[in-house]
Amino acid sequence: MNKTWLITGVSSGFGREMARQLLEAGKTVVGTVRNTEKVEDLIEKFPDAFDCRILDVTDVPALHKTVKDAFEKHGKIDVVVSNAGYGLFGCAEELSDADIDKIIATDLTGSIQLIRSALPFMRKQGGGRIIQISSYGGQVAYAANSLYHAAKFGIEGFCESVAQEVSQFGIGVTIVEPGGARTEFRYGSAHVANLMPEYESCHGFLNMLDASKGLAPGDPARMAARIIESVDKDPAPLRMVLGSQALRATLDRLEQRVADYKTQTELAASTDFPAGE
Repeated sequence: MNKTWLITGVSSGFGREMARQLLEAGKTVVGTVRNTEKVEDLIEKFPDAFDCRILDVTDVPALHKTVKDAFEKHGKIDVVVSNAGYGLFGCAEELSDADIDKIIATDLTGSIQLIRSALPFMRKQGGGRIIQISSYGGQVAYAANSLYHAAKFGIEGFCESVAQEVSQFGIGVTIVEPGGARTEFRYGSAHVANLMPEYESCHGFLNMLDASKGLAPGDPARMAARIIESVDKDPAPLRMVLGSQALRATLDRLEQRVADYKTQTELAASTDFPAGE
């Protein structure tokens, strides 16, 4: 079946790789970019199948118009992928107000508004699939990454709730939680705050961002392929963890969290009214 996909942020990373694989498989892709420089090859190679749109997801009116125009042009969009985003590194005290506003507007509000904008069309067309590109950082938090985690923890809660709301309309929601991958997210687009010597002990992430110190284990092409394959699963998987290291870290953190909660049985019960009152 020739599904039509809408993917934000196709100039690099998972968005670019998904778009390439889908187009080569004969699918139609509505792909958004902030400028066309990095997708000129796709525009030239797939002039009919690649519908390239200029969009900054922080421009909410433009985002709503882009989604509306895409659904109206193509009649039906089967899969909407909220992919646009970037990483922000730095301790809370090192971040500027502008740093905070920008990443929340991009990674959290932009994703929320994209999904909200697509839902009425998907509901009316009788179904579809929403894929939110999150991170295992939506479950596991590390020092010097607080605002990125805030955005990813936030979008995961939003999507988990929305999934329950829209399943009645045949709309599936999948949260993708990749681990480290060899993309521009880590080796190009990541933003680093103005670092302070007082927090030097938390700056280990600088080694992670330096390709000369070793590359991430995740293969973007394989990860993109697994994401694409997930749309054929019914029911939609709520979460997909991509990367063995990411899965280990997530399971370790969740087990720690559950163990901590289990120590609080008496404390939690102590705040209830006594039975019968």
